[in-house]
Amino acid sequence: MKFIIKLLLTALIVVALSQVLPGVTTDGYGTAILVALALSLLNFIVRPILVILTLPITVVTLGLFLLVINVLIIYIADAMISGFEVTSFWWTLVFSLLLAIGRSIIAKMVDRGDS
Repeated sequence: MKFIIKLLLTALIVVALSQVLPGVTTDGYGTAILVALALSLLNFIVRPILVILTLPITVVTLGLFLLVINVLIIYIADAMISGFEVTSFWWTLVFSLLLAIGRSIIAKMVDRGDS
């Protein structure tokens, strides 16, 4: 149940960010739910592989390369979902940072409700 709540709230954040950021577009709420689901799956499957493969450069850049990995994950979701589009690297970076902040707030709120 927590996963569905987090997924729907992440989709809400995706819609809100697509309204605020001019470089990010989403066709609607259904597309945003697909984007949230795709990002969840990509973060679960692809992100650990990319982190392990790029570990030396991540260590050299003191972890800043993880931002580039987040951008790559969003680009992959952009390629997978037809109604979701991000125009440039910088808008993807801003979208990634704001989405991460929003998802961490959601995680804290949902987990706080259980205790």
